[in-house]
Amino acid sequence: MASALSSLRYGDSLSVVAISAATAVLCEAISWLLIYRTATYNSLRASIERHSRKLDAMKSGAGSSASSGAGGGSSSAQPASSRAKKMDRVETSLKDAARELSLAKLKSGAVVAAVLFVVFGLLNSLFEGRAVAKLPFSPVPLVQRMSHRGLPGNDPTDCSMVFLYFLCSMSIRTNLQKLLGFAPPRAAAAAGGGLFPMPDPKVN
Repeated sequence: MASALSSLRYGDSLSVVAISAATAVLCEAISWLLIYRTATYNSLRASIERHSRKLDAMKSGAGSSASSGAGGGSSSAQPASSRAKKMDRVETSLKDAARELSLAKLKSGAVVAAVLFVVFGLLNSLFEGRAVAKLPFSPVPLVQRMSHRGLPGNDPTDCSMVFLYFLCSMSIRTNLQKLLGFAPPRAAAAAGGGLFPMPDPKVN
């Protein structure tokens, strides 16, 4: 009986992981159809990478020229000011491209969110009130609120479907995006050009 329960829990865990992996593949396929294969997305991604490389080169050049021209007096003030303005323009272009990229991904993001919502509802109906795995430790109370959500009993090592599905969704899809080359450019995140960018401190 104990071995049967153990195999059942193991089977539930595999089911959640397999459904999470299949959902991640489906979501990336939808994203590829709606956004990743479009010329707009590829153009914006190339623009972000180009502006990022240009900005890095300008920053490294500005640092070396500042150290070498520290004793140049007012003669180096004008070139330094010109470099700063050029860097500001490139940085603004980078933020604009990152913001446009986020806007371009909204359509696929809405469809993916709908798919995830449907899959979560299906899993919730299948595994409601059932522990799908056993944690090898007792989580802290904050984590336990999610890991033990909807489960009967007081065993803190019982793992709910919600917690396992959340972990699988985060890890599988992120690594799948990296494997397929669909991960968002690092420069886009560094630029802070999302849908709701932070205000520029240089602007009064």
